[in-house]
Amino acid sequence: MVYNPFMISCILLAAGESRRFQSPKALAVFNGLPLIEFTLKKLFTTTLEEIIVVLGSNSELIKPHILKDNRLKCALNTNYQLGQTSSFKTGLKTTNPKTHGFLLLPIDMPLITPETIDTLIDCFLKQAPLILVPTFQDKKGHPPLFSMDLRDEMLHLDDKQPLSDILRQHEAEILKYPIKDEGVVLSFNTPAEFENILQKAR
Repeated sequence: MVYNPFMISCILLAAGESRRFQSPKALAVFNGLPLIEFTLKKLFTTTLEEIIVVLGSNSELIKPHILKDNRLKCALNTNYQLGQTSSFKTGLKTTNPKTHGFLLLPIDMPLITPETIDTLIDCFLKQAPLILVPTFQDKKGHPPLFSMDLRDEMLHLDDKQPLSDILRQHEAEILKYPIKDEGVVLSFNTPAEFENILQKAR
């Protein structure tokens, strides 16, 4: 397989059931917009060449808020009940085979800046690690950026296996990148956690 060294994709996970949040996280209002719209607008300002939104639970409610862009694809995980790994694999199967690497971005991390994403892409293209992980104050964060060399290995993960298994298996090949963006370690699962993120955004 021949890769385009300038092509980086993003797999945006918005397929979860959001049980603890009690409503779809993708539709939580952030900066006056449903979070899916806010996140896509942010991603459209980056150097990403491909953005794949993975939908699952509540997909019919979320679809009307998917913004149009020639870099955007949607993938539907009909087995979203199996968990995040199944959604990630759905997105990975949809990536352009010529892409060089892919970011994994959960929908519940709205404070990550476009500058952070572009910084990670630039570092990845210059240093070509197998896995690039941003850190904030020595804490690992999101979005990790994976080389397409891991594609087949990841697609063979059992749907019940956590993606962290890949990180553990390749610990020695991870490039940790310190970054001044607390957003890389801030996510939410509950309304109280989302309120905390809203306070930080203000």
